[in-house]
Amino acid sequence: MKRVLIPLQGAQMLFVAFGALVLMPLLTGLDTSVALFTAGFGTLLFQLVTKRQVPVFLASSFAFIAPILYGVQTWGIPATMGGLMAAGAVYMLLGLTVKLRGTGFIHTLLPPVVVGPVIMIIGLGLAPVAVNMALGKSGDGSLVIVEPNIALIISLSALTTTIIVAIFAKGLVRLMPILAGILVGYGTSLAFGVVDFTPVSEAAWLAMPNFVAPEFNWQAILFMIPVAIAPAVEHIGDILAISNVTGKDYLKKPGLHRTLTGDGIATIAAAALGGPPNTTYSEVTGAVTLTKSFDPRIMTWTAITAITLAFVGKLGAMMQTIPVPVMGGIMCLLFGSIAAVGLNTLIRHQVDLSEPRNLSIVGVTLVFGIGGMAFGIGSFSLTGISLCGIVAILMNLILPAIKKPPTEA
Repeated sequence: MKRVLIPLQGAQMLFVAFGALVLMPLLTGLDTSVALFTAGFGTLLFQLVTKRQVPVFLASSFAFIAPILYGVQTWGIPATMGGLMAAGAVYMLLGLTVKLRGTGFIHTLLPPVVVGPVIMIIGLGLAPVAVNMALGKSGDGSLVIVEPNIALIISLSALTTTIIVAIFAKGLVRLMPILAGILVGYGTSLAFGVVDFTPVSEAAWLAMPNFVAPEFNWQAILFMIPVAIAPAVEHIGDILAISNVTGKDYLKKPGLHRTLTGDGIATIAAAALGGPPNTTYSEVTGAVTLTKSFDPRIMTWTAITAITLAFVGKLGAMMQTIPVPVMGGIMCLLFGSIAAVGLNTLIRHQVDLSEPRNLSIVGVTLVFGIGGMAFGIGSFSLTGISLCGIVAILMNLILPAIKKPPTEA
């Protein structure tokens, strides 16, 4: 009986992650079928590196949405994938450094005063894209795809549903607010007749995902490398979370160096095939908490299910029919939530913004990110999250540390 239940539990975990998994490639112009395949393949690679000891599922990372959008517009998908492979290599380098020097250097290089504002920029930098799409326009606002009044009704239905499910739903349903928002928004779109089913009717039932080979452009690589900062910190938080849930210390066994390396290898493999970078999924960790499904073999079956669905051509085509306002409505909450996570990082670690040093780091990082500051020499340029990450790290290293007053005896 248990042998039958494990594959079913695995499929259930994919259902929990499905909405977020496919939303990321839809937003960035990548192929959803490739994202499904690379999520499954990446999870299996992660399990191989960590000796199948950690019950986590890896899939599309939201932290890379803004960099991918910029990269695709600037250098194209193949060069962007090459840059993402370099970001995966940063994970592996961090894993090696943790193995050699322990975790202390991460807190020195990436303290909350650096990580907090960088995460906030990931969300706030995309706010105009979310609003444009919610109003039925293209991400840059140059094209009107759906009539604005209709688009607003559709986007608000998706947004409202996502919020209601996240706050008021119970059990497993509460872990799927994005999927619920997509379904309601899609239903509203059908009522207004803005869904085009032509791609579905033309697609085959079984089809090979549209894999894309990477190209290596040094500008794209240098642009993507600093972006790995926030997801690396997020990875550590997720490993701590799943450790608390299961009662096992995964930072020691299999070790943070193995989990970081596994995440890096999964991201490199995903980008090598044209898929989005992988990260551990908090939704699935929440489902593990709720169901007490601590057996890592369940995630093996989650991965196998994702790989299988990647070859269902009509499913991939159906994902492409989701109207722009549906995604825009959910993005309004999603990107705001990312920014709130960054703000919470500062609050939770009690970063004192009355200190000129901390205020300088946070203030400059936010203005550079939101204002679109760019720095370039010749054909090389840095902008957005990459520039913010480097500036925050350098300011933290250069500015004198805050002297703590001596404690009273």
